[in-house]
Amino acid sequence: MTEVLIRRRIPVPDPARIALCRRAPELGPRILFFSGGTALRETSQHLVEYTHNSIHLITPFDSGGSSAVLRRSFAMPAVGDLRNRLMALADRSLHGYPEIYELFAHRLSKTAPDHELRATLYALADGTHPLIRRIQNPMRRIIRRHLRAFSSRMGQGFDLRGASIGNLILAAGYLEDGRHMDPIVFLYARLIQARGEVRLIANADAHLRARLANGRTVVGQHRLTAKEVPPLESPIEHIDLVDPSGQAIAVSIRQKIVHLITSADLICYPIGSFYTSVVANLLPQGVAEAIAAAGCPKIYIPNPVPDPETAGLSLSDQIRTLLRYACPPGTSPTEVLNFVVLDPTATYSGRAEAIDLIRSLHMDVVEFPLLSPEYRANPQNLCHLLVSLAR
Repeated sequence: MTEVLIRRRIPVPDPARIALCRRAPELGPRILFFSGGTALRETSQHLVEYTHNSIHLITPFDSGGSSAVLRRSFAMPAVGDLRNRLMALADRSLHGYPEIYELFAHRLSKTAPDHELRATLYALADGTHPLIRRIQNPMRRIIRRHLRAFSSRMGQGFDLRGASIGNLILAAGYLEDGRHMDPIVFLYARLIQARGEVRLIANADAHLRARLANGRTVVGQHRLTAKEVPPLESPIEHIDLVDPSGQAIAVSIRQKIVHLITSADLICYPIGSFYTSVVANLLPQGVAEAIAAAGCPKIYIPNPVPDPETAGLSLSDQIRTLLRYACPPGTSPTEVLNFVVLDPTATYSGRAEAIDLIRSLHMDVVEFPLLSPEYRANPQNLCHLLVSLAR
């Protein structure tokens, strides 16, 4: 077999490609995201109208909220973002979807006493709670089995305040299946008919460690996002992975993740928290090499709205940082990044200098409207951009 490289010019957005994808989303492109958090939730919900083949590699390193309690108790990866993306991709025409979504999104009270929280969990597990009674079999039977399994494992000291029921279900499946996440994700993806593939970038109990420009070291994703604690007082200079005791750790990706990356039709470093969602997914060993080996276009969409994690960083700084983590030694930057997408109305720090940098690296700038009138990311426009650029 002979391979040839074909270059062509396309309009962005490409009306013909968009119409084709909408007519047959089951044949749509394999658009791969390095993601986490909620920034892509709305876009993912819209993307199922254009492709059922998107790939979402999710960071397992979150350390806040309900996931933190599970991680401390069971030494496991974070599952909150995984749950969030699975539900975003679910077939919303499926009978029973609203009831399933409501259950997976339900959180126990943050203020109720422990005995009430446990009574609620037991009622869900034994099938008497209204949230579980509305779900039809066989889904109800499967969910109850996992909730019973979690109830038997959590012990008397487990803190249920604010717990996400969906997180508890995924955690139970992970623990029941020999501490493997893929089987439980596969099961629920099939049951809700998720229109895309969702995987953790690595099955690892690891945490993010950041070295700031002022020399201070900060451990824990929740301390970097400015959502649960005040913003960092100094820009992040370097980020890596540590084990729960704070020791540096090497995490590698599995061959199936390598295959997902190298088989993509488009690789996207998307909007979202720059370090804890995008760069975090590039830290495991093997990710950068897989990106470089993929023969598809690769795009970076910087946040067109302020991101606390990039405070003090210009757009050029962000591009250089992305390349530092995504580009393996001895490879060209164009092997891991081809396009940088900028909204013409957004304010980027050092925009002109960044455009010069992009062009000097033999990459292209794509000026494209990303923002809605409410100054939020426009999911439909993002979908049109993505399917237009996919090979």
